[in-house]
Amino acid sequence: MLLRFLFLGALMCGLLSGQAEDAPSFRNDVLPIFSKANCNGGGCHGALAGKGGFRLSLFGYDPDSDFLTITREARGRRVELADPGRSLLLMKPTTAVAHKGGKRVETGSMDYETIARWIAAGAPGPREDDPTLVGLSISPEESSASPGDAQTLKVKATYSDGKIRDVTPWAKFTSTDETVASVDAQGKVELIGHGEGAINAWFSSQIVTAKITAPFPNEVSAETYAESTRHNFIDTHVLAKLQRLRLAPSPRADDATLIRRAHLDTLGILPTPEEVRDYLAETAPDKYVKLIDRLLNRPEFVDYWTYKWADVFLVNGGKLRPAAVESYYKWLRVNVAKNTPWDEMATQLVTATGSSTKEGATNFFAVHQDPESMAENVSQAFLSLSIGCAKCHNHPLEKWTNDQYYAFANLFSRVRAKGWGGDSRSGDGERIVYVSSRGDLIQPRTGKPQPPAPLDAPAIALDDPRDRREVLAEWLTAPENPYFTPAIVNRVWANFMGLGLVESIDDLRASNPPSNEALLEALSAFTIQSDYDLRQLMRLILTSAAYQRSGKVLLENVGDTKFYARHYPRRLMAEVLQDAIADVTDMRDRFTEVLLNDGSTQKTTFYEEGTRALQLYDSAVKSYFLKTFGRNQREITCECERSNQPSLVQVLHLSNGSTVNDKLSAKASRVSRLIANEGSLSDLVSEAFFVCLSRSPTQKETNAYTEMLGALPEDEFRVGIEDLFWALLTSREFLFQH
Repeated sequence: MLLRFLFLGALMCGLLSGQAEDAPSFRNDVLPIFSKANCNGGGCHGALAGKGGFRLSLFGYDPDSDFLTITREARGRRVELADPGRSLLLMKPTTAVAHKGGKRVETGSMDYETIARWIAAGAPGPREDDPTLVGLSISPEESSASPGDAQTLKVKATYSDGKIRDVTPWAKFTSTDETVASVDAQGKVELIGHGEGAINAWFSSQIVTAKITAPFPNEVSAETYAESTRHNFIDTHVLAKLQRLRLAPSPRADDATLIRRAHLDTLGILPTPEEVRDYLAETAPDKYVKLIDRLLNRPEFVDYWTYKWADVFLVNGGKLRPAAVESYYKWLRVNVAKNTPWDEMATQLVTATGSSTKEGATNFFAVHQDPESMAENVSQAFLSLSIGCAKCHNHPLEKWTNDQYYAFANLFSRVRAKGWGGDSRSGDGERIVYVSSRGDLIQPRTGKPQPPAPLDAPAIALDDPRDRREVLAEWLTAPENPYFTPAIVNRVWANFMGLGLVESIDDLRASNPPSNEALLEALSAFTIQSDYDLRQLMRLILTSAAYQRSGKVLLENVGDTKFYARHYPRRLMAEVLQDAIADVTDMRDRFTEVLLNDGSTQKTTFYEEGTRALQLYDSAVKSYFLKTFGRNQREITCECERSNQPSLVQVLHLSNGSTVNDKLSAKASRVSRLIANEGSLSDLVSEAFFVCLSRSPTQKETNAYTEMLGALPEDEFRVGIEDLFWALLTSREFLFQH
């Protein structure tokens, strides 16, 4: 008995001291096994409450806590030092005893032997001098194959002691596009369809990606690409990708389509019939470039882009007082009108101090009133990174750790505010934002402040007297920041091209690679060289041949969904659609009420008669149409807040609702003026088409409508004209950008 006691004592000493040098590492060998088997996943023991009384940190982000849980809890029954095979840590996952999670480890497998050897060596814990993972690689990084082919990926990890290990058996593989390629748990990839996909490999909170291309079975000559129009480097990169995938570019859109498209994408409004006719009649070879230059300098440009950025920065009357909403909106509008560089706008916002009614940018810190939400929304707005998952554990889809989250959030821990003043609904309240000289955010896992640091950047000393946000702004807007520039480039690109180079547009994680990485890098370099002048970036995109392509589907590009072989049609966003209907009918909406958080309404005097939907300050303005067609509610910084999904309610509203029908039947509407002009029926039909669709009707359309209208009795003529406009306003050609 004494010998047994001494033996166990020696093993326990090894457990406590962690000095068994030949033992597998708990941090680098044992935990990866649990992660691969999903034992510490969110659906099992990595859940917040654990499973069956056994709780581990999600995917092993807290090795010290996991070690104590495994070796100390349940009276140490989970590890049997004298007989590793009798340890619950092995008996449960092999189903030697009942296990609700099923079999996770095979008896006698490499994983089984590793855990058994670790227990037999005294189950040593994680040590401060454990080698740390410093790099992860995957091979092959890029490959080209055909549907039906298969290949096996290899993942290697580099550690701080210089050792390189093949960690393929413990990496977790996922495919970004299952229609192109699928991957199994061992890293075997099978090509399923044509296109370009990526396989992500996750190991110990790091991610690497392998790209796989399966060209389409199209016969497209090299001359097709060589002879395709190139206006700038965008076209070079797009055509290179199309050629690699054997996708043929669609031809250029006609002039009528382009003037409508450019107006809607740049200004959010339809061109007038006069503008369309003048443009179609112009013969100068550079007329399109001149058009773009005019659009970029029109006042409606300011309306449209102020509204777009208000979505990102959450100008929301449900969260702010009326005076603050006005101040926040006007700060945005002034900067858009001045063409303030994007990096300067970012600096102004994240370092703002002062009065909420005088210094509009300070309202960002009223919308977000705790360090965590400030950090998450700065990351989402300016980096297109969602770091919220790392608040409780290491991010399961990204490299961000729990410590990095609290280091980033601690940059905002000294932001303070005082005073509201006035009644909550009166609009005369004022809030002063300032920076305190003390205060830190506690990391719950350690109970201590996490030294403040931008993501992937050195920490700031806790006693550093500077405004930590100034350090953040310097890091945020630095040209070498790998997230800041691509994030804004991707947002602007998606506005004009209908699809981001990265989708969703605010999801720039490493495990979500761009469809054309070289193009995103080139656009980012251009934006940096242009000192973040977004109008120059927009001009570059608008004047590219890629933007000017038609939406015509060719046999050789029918399979394209994300490589810009053609223009992708999309429904007009809610505010643009409401304004377009108002422009066509010449009947403006009145915006007189805002919705409060408690569901009640309040009168507003912000908006005069004639105000456009794109000129509204915030998302709390009451509008059944905007709500029905999916406007951004500005509750969180996410493009997912806006919906372009069709619904039966939308169909019924367009068919029978007041937005279209009441405007058409009003005495002051465009219909009344057209009838009063007493022009020919063909002229009337032509005007309707130019107003609604920015083009002249075909001869077939003209004949059909003039015949219909000419057969109507006098007392039904107006109804016929209204029906003509209704048919055009509810057509896909009107409702969609194309």
